[in-house]
Amino acid sequence: MRFLTCRPQPDSPPCLAVWHESGWFQLEGCRDFRDWLQRTPVEQEQLLARAQPVVPTVYLPPVLIPPSLRDFYAFETHVRNAHRRRGRDIPPEWYQIPAFYFSNPASLIGHEQPLRKPPDTEQLDYELELAVIVGREGGNWDLQEAEAAIAGFTILNDWSARDIQRLEMHIGLGPAKAKDFATSLGPWVVTPDELETWRESDPQRGSRWRLAMRAWVNGVLFSEGNAGEMHWTFAELIAHASRNTRLQIGDVIGSGTVGTGCLLERPEGTHRWLQPGDVVELEIEGIGRLRNPIL
Repeated sequence: MRFLTCRPQPDSPPCLAVWHESGWFQLEGCRDFRDWLQRTPVEQEQLLARAQPVVPTVYLPPVLIPPSLRDFYAFETHVRNAHRRRGRDIPPEWYQIPAFYFSNPASLIGHEQPLRKPPDTEQLDYELELAVIVGREGGNWDLQEAEAAIAGFTILNDWSARDIQRLEMHIGLGPAKAKDFATSLGPWVVTPDELETWRESDPQRGSRWRLAMRAWVNGVLFSEGNAGEMHWTFAELIAHASRNTRLQIGDVIGSGTVGTGCLLERPEGTHRWLQPGDVVELEIEGIGRLRNPIL
Protein backbone atom coordinates (compact mmCIF):
# COMPACT_ATOMS: atom_id res chain seq x y z
CA MET A 1 0.00 0.00 0.00
CA ARG A 2 0.98 3.62 -0.49
CA PHE A 3 0.03 6.40 1.91
CA LEU A 4 0.24 10.14 1.33
CA THR A 5 -0.03 12.93 3.88
CA CYS A 6 -1.39 16.03 2.17
CA ARG A 7 -3.74 18.98 2.19
CA PRO A 8 -6.69 18.84 -0.25
CA GLN A 9 -6.65 22.65 -0.26
CA PRO A 10 -3.78 24.99 0.72
CA ASP A 11 -5.55 26.06 3.90
CA SER A 12 -7.21 22.74 4.83
CA PRO A 13 -6.03 20.51 7.72
CA PRO A 14 -3.56 17.68 6.97
CA CYS A 15 -5.07 14.36 6.02
CA LEU A 16 -3.90 10.87 5.07
CA ALA A 17 -4.73 9.30 1.71
CA VAL A 18 -4.24 5.78 0.37
CA TRP A 19 -3.50 4.94 -3.28
CA HIS A 20 -6.01 2.71 -5.03
CA GLU A 21 -5.80 1.81 -8.74
CA SER A 22 -5.33 5.29 -10.26
CA GLY A 23 -6.03 7.81 -7.53
CA TRP A 24 -5.76 8.89 -3.90
CA PHE A 25 -8.54 8.25 -1.38
CA GLN A 26 -8.79 10.20 1.86
CA LEU A 27 -8.93 8.24 5.12
CA GLU A 28 -11.37 10.24 7.20
CA GLY A 29 -10.02 11.36 10.57
CA CYS A 30 -6.38 10.35 9.91
CA ARG A 31 -3.90 13.22 9.93
CA ASP A 32 -0.78 11.30 8.86
CA PHE A 33 0.79 7.84 8.58
CA ARG A 34 1.55 7.70 12.31
CA ASP A 35 -2.13 8.27 13.05
CA TRP A 36 -2.94 5.29 10.79
CA LEU A 37 -0.39 3.06 12.51
CA GLN A 38 -1.92 3.83 15.90
CA ARG A 39 -5.36 2.55 14.80
CA THR A 40 -6.49 -1.03 15.44
CA PRO A 41 -6.86 -3.40 12.45
CA VAL A 42 -10.65 -3.12 12.75
CA GLU A 43 -10.49 0.68 12.70
CA GLN A 44 -8.16 0.58 9.69
CA GLU A 45 -10.59 -1.64 7.77
CA GLN A 46 -13.44 0.76 8.59
CA LEU A 47 -11.41 3.74 7.35
CA LEU A 48 -10.58 1.96 4.09
CA ALA A 49 -14.24 1.10 3.54
CA ARG A 50 -15.26 4.77 3.93
CA ALA A 51 -12.39 6.30 1.92
CA GLN A 52 -13.36 9.02 -0.54
CA PRO A 53 -11.45 10.32 -3.60
CA VAL A 54 -9.17 13.28 -2.95
CA VAL A 55 -6.85 15.39 -5.11
CA PRO A 56 -3.77 16.55 -3.16
CA THR A 57 -2.91 20.24 -3.41
CA VAL A 58 -0.04 20.32 -0.89
CA TYR A 59 2.26 17.36 -0.18
CA LEU A 60 3.40 16.94 3.43
CA PRO A 61 5.92 14.61 5.13
CA PRO A 62 4.37 11.13 5.66
CA VAL A 63 4.72 11.64 9.44
CA LEU A 64 4.15 15.29 10.32
CA ILE A 65 6.26 15.36 13.50
CA PRO A 66 7.82 11.97 14.31
CA PRO A 67 8.70 11.19 17.94
CA SER A 68 12.35 10.94 16.87
CA LEU A 69 14.50 11.11 13.75
CA ARG A 70 17.67 9.02 13.81
CA ASP A 71 19.97 9.25 10.80
CA PHE A 72 22.56 6.50 10.44
CA TYR A 73 25.86 6.31 8.53
CA ALA A 74 25.41 2.93 6.85
CA PHE A 75 26.98 3.19 3.37
CA GLU A 76 30.68 2.32 3.36
CA THR A 77 31.40 4.15 0.09
CA HIS A 78 30.01 7.41 1.43
CA VAL A 79 31.91 7.04 4.69
CA ARG A 80 35.15 6.33 2.81
CA ASN A 81 34.68 9.29 0.47
CA ALA A 82 33.85 11.66 3.31
CA HIS A 83 36.89 10.61 5.36
CA ARG A 84 39.14 10.77 2.33
CA ARG A 85 38.22 14.45 1.98
CA ARG A 86 39.59 14.90 5.51
CA GLY A 87 42.77 12.98 4.68
CA ARG A 88 42.04 9.90 6.78
CA ASP A 89 40.75 6.35 6.59
CA ILE A 90 37.46 4.96 7.87
CA PRO A 91 37.81 4.55 11.65
CA PRO A 92 37.78 0.85 12.62
CA GLU A 93 34.98 1.56 15.12
CA TRP A 94 32.61 2.19 12.20
CA TYR A 95 32.69 -1.55 11.44
CA GLN A 96 31.92 -2.45 15.07
CA ILE A 97 28.60 -0.67 15.63
CA PRO A 98 26.13 1.30 13.47
CA ALA A 99 26.51 5.02 14.19
CA PHE A 100 23.76 7.65 14.05
CA TYR A 101 22.89 11.16 15.16
CA PHE A 102 19.53 12.68 16.10
CA SER A 103 18.09 15.23 13.71
CA ASN A 104 15.20 17.66 14.16
CA PRO A 105 11.69 16.10 13.91
CA ALA A 106 10.11 19.57 13.87
CA SER A 107 11.81 20.76 10.67
CA LEU A 108 10.48 18.25 8.13
CA ILE A 109 9.32 19.38 4.70
CA GLY A 110 7.44 17.38 2.07
CA HIS A 111 7.50 16.84 -1.68
CA GLU A 112 7.45 20.07 -3.73
CA GLN A 113 7.74 22.20 -0.59
CA PRO A 114 10.48 24.82 -0.90
CA LEU A 115 13.65 24.73 1.17
CA ARG A 116 14.81 28.12 2.38
CA LYS A 117 18.60 28.29 2.24
CA PRO A 118 19.96 29.24 5.67
CA PRO A 119 21.58 32.69 5.36
CA ASP A 120 24.62 31.61 7.41
CA THR A 121 25.82 28.88 5.03
CA GLU A 122 27.62 29.10 1.70
CA GLN A 123 27.94 25.32 1.31
CA LEU A 124 24.42 23.91 1.13
CA ASP A 125 24.33 20.23 0.12
CA TYR A 126 21.71 17.54 -0.48
CA GLU A 127 22.00 13.94 0.76
CA LEU A 128 20.26 11.01 -0.95
CA GLU A 129 18.91 8.50 1.58
CA LEU A 130 16.37 5.74 2.11
CA ALA A 131 14.32 5.87 5.32
CA VAL A 132 11.92 3.59 7.18
CA ILE A 133 9.09 4.43 9.54
CA VAL A 134 8.72 2.34 12.68
CA GLY A 135 5.27 0.79 13.09
CA ARG A 136 5.30 -0.50 16.67
CA GLU A 137 6.59 0.37 20.12
CA GLY A 138 9.29 -1.61 21.85
CA GLY A 139 12.90 -1.90 22.85
CA ASN A 140 15.86 -4.26 22.93
CA TRP A 141 14.69 -5.97 19.74
CA ASP A 142 16.52 -8.80 18.04
CA LEU A 143 17.00 -8.66 14.26
CA GLN A 144 13.72 -10.41 13.46
CA GLU A 145 11.72 -8.11 15.74
CA ALA A 146 13.51 -5.07 14.33
CA GLU A 147 12.75 -5.95 10.72
CA ALA A 148 9.12 -6.73 11.60
CA ALA A 149 8.84 -3.20 13.02
CA ILE A 150 9.29 -1.62 9.56
CA ALA A 151 5.91 -0.14 8.59
CA GLY A 152 7.00 1.65 5.45
CA PHE A 153 9.76 3.10 3.30
CA THR A 154 10.20 6.64 2.03
CA ILE A 155 12.87 8.95 0.58
CA LEU A 156 14.91 11.21 2.85
CA ASN A 157 16.95 14.27 1.92
CA ASP A 158 19.27 15.09 4.80
CA TRP A 159 20.12 18.65 3.79
CA SER A 160 23.51 19.76 5.13
CA ALA A 161 25.29 23.06 5.65
CA ARG A 162 28.83 21.76 5.10
CA ASP A 163 30.69 24.83 6.37
CA ILE A 164 28.72 24.81 9.63
CA GLN A 165 29.10 21.04 9.89
CA ARG A 166 32.88 21.35 9.52
CA LEU A 167 33.06 23.72 12.50
CA GLU A 168 30.87 21.48 14.64
CA MET A 169 32.87 18.35 13.82
CA HIS A 170 36.14 20.09 14.68
CA ILE A 171 34.67 20.92 18.07
CA GLY A 172 33.87 17.23 18.47
CA LEU A 173 30.11 17.54 18.97
CA GLY A 174 27.69 17.32 16.08
CA PRO A 175 26.39 17.56 13.48
CA ALA A 176 23.68 19.76 14.96
CA LYS A 177 22.90 23.20 13.46
CA ALA A 178 24.35 21.95 10.18
CA LYS A 179 21.28 19.69 9.90
CA ASP A 180 18.77 21.50 12.11
CA PHE A 181 17.09 23.65 9.47
CA ALA A 182 15.38 21.04 7.25
CA THR A 183 14.94 17.39 6.32
CA SER A 184 12.80 16.39 3.33
CA LEU A 185 10.68 13.26 3.60
CA GLY A 186 8.37 11.79 0.97
CA PRO A 187 6.75 12.00 -1.45
CA TRP A 188 4.76 9.24 0.26
CA VAL A 189 5.35 6.04 2.22
CA VAL A 190 5.37 2.55 0.67
CA THR A 191 4.69 -0.56 2.77
CA PRO A 192 7.26 -3.41 2.68
CA ASP A 193 5.02 -5.80 0.70
CA GLU A 194 5.16 -3.33 -2.23
CA LEU A 195 8.95 -3.75 -2.38
CA GLU A 196 9.09 -7.53 -2.10
CA THR A 197 10.49 -7.78 -5.67
CA TRP A 198 13.65 -5.94 -4.54
CA ARG A 199 14.07 -7.70 -1.18
CA GLU A 200 17.02 -10.02 -0.63
CA SER A 201 16.62 -12.08 2.53
CA ASP A 202 19.54 -12.77 4.86
CA PRO A 203 18.59 -14.79 7.96
CA GLN A 204 21.84 -13.81 9.70
CA ARG A 205 21.71 -10.02 9.28
CA GLY A 206 18.29 -9.09 7.97
CA SER A 207 16.92 -8.21 4.55
CA ARG A 208 18.45 -5.88 1.97
CA TRP A 209 16.34 -3.95 -0.50
CA ARG A 210 18.20 -3.54 -3.80
CA LEU A 211 16.58 -0.29 -4.88
CA ALA A 212 18.28 2.01 -7.41
CA MET A 213 18.85 5.51 -6.01
CA ARG A 214 19.44 8.68 -8.09
CA ALA A 215 19.67 12.43 -7.57
CA TRP A 216 19.38 15.34 -9.99
CA VAL A 217 20.21 19.03 -9.59
CA ASN A 218 18.43 21.23 -12.12
CA GLY A 219 17.74 18.18 -14.27
CA VAL A 220 21.38 16.99 -14.35
CA LEU A 221 22.10 13.54 -12.88
CA PHE A 222 24.57 14.01 -10.01
CA SER A 223 24.26 10.81 -7.94
CA GLU A 224 23.61 7.15 -8.61
CA GLY A 225 23.75 4.21 -6.19
CA ASN A 226 21.75 1.35 -4.72
CA ALA A 227 20.19 0.72 -1.31
CA GLY A 228 21.50 -2.84 -1.44
CA GLU A 229 25.02 -1.45 -0.92
CA MET A 230 24.32 -0.62 2.73
CA HIS A 231 26.99 -2.17 4.95
CA TRP A 232 24.51 -2.36 7.85
CA THR A 233 20.99 -3.68 7.20
CA PHE A 234 17.88 -1.88 8.42
CA ALA A 235 17.28 -4.75 10.85
CA GLU A 236 20.72 -4.05 12.35
CA LEU A 237 20.10 -0.30 12.44
CA ILE A 238 16.72 -0.61 14.13
CA ALA A 239 17.90 -3.26 16.61
CA HIS A 240 20.82 -1.01 17.57
CA ALA A 241 18.54 2.03 17.90
CA SER A 242 16.21 0.05 20.18
CA ARG A 243 18.95 -1.05 22.56
CA ASN A 244 18.43 0.16 26.16
CA THR A 245 15.51 2.37 25.12
CA ARG A 246 12.07 2.21 23.51
CA LEU A 247 11.27 3.11 19.94
CA GLN A 248 7.89 4.72 19.25
CA ILE A 249 5.31 4.39 16.49
CA GLY A 250 6.24 6.90 13.81
CA ASP A 251 9.97 7.08 14.57
CA VAL A 252 12.02 7.69 11.43
CA ILE A 253 15.25 5.78 10.77
CA GLY A 254 17.47 7.09 7.95
CA SER A 255 20.02 4.95 6.13
CA GLY A 256 22.62 7.65 5.77
CA THR A 257 23.83 8.87 2.40
CA VAL A 258 24.32 6.39 -0.43
CA GLY A 259 27.77 6.41 -2.04
CA THR A 260 28.13 9.48 -4.36
CA GLY A 261 24.82 10.73 -2.93
CA CYS A 262 25.90 14.30 -2.16
CA LEU A 263 27.97 17.16 -3.55
CA LEU A 264 30.63 16.66 -0.87
CA GLU A 265 31.70 13.42 -2.56
CA ARG A 266 32.21 14.95 -5.99
CA PRO A 267 35.75 15.96 -7.02
CA GLU A 268 36.67 19.49 -6.04
CA GLY A 269 36.10 21.99 -8.80
CA THR A 270 33.40 19.92 -10.51
CA HIS A 271 30.41 21.54 -8.81
CA ARG A 272 29.14 24.56 -6.95
CA TRP A 273 27.16 24.39 -3.75
CA LEU A 274 23.36 24.69 -3.90
CA GLN A 275 21.87 28.14 -4.34
CA PRO A 276 18.39 29.71 -4.42
CA GLY A 277 16.74 28.84 -7.70
CA ASP A 278 18.14 25.30 -7.78
CA VAL A 279 15.84 22.27 -7.82
CA VAL A 280 16.91 18.97 -6.22
CA GLU A 281 15.16 15.71 -7.11
CA LEU A 282 15.80 12.39 -5.37
CA GLU A 283 14.44 9.13 -6.76
CA ILE A 284 14.38 5.62 -5.30
CA GLU A 285 13.17 2.67 -7.32
CA GLY A 286 9.81 1.33 -6.22
CA ILE A 287 9.04 4.42 -4.14
CA GLY A 288 8.98 7.58 -6.25
CA ARG A 289 10.65 10.95 -6.68
CA LEU A 290 11.05 13.65 -4.01
CA ARG A 291 11.44 17.17 -5.40
CA ASN A 292 12.31 20.41 -3.59
CA PRO A 293 13.08 23.85 -5.00
CA ILE A 294 15.48 26.09 -3.06
CA LEU A 295 14.56 29.66 -2.15
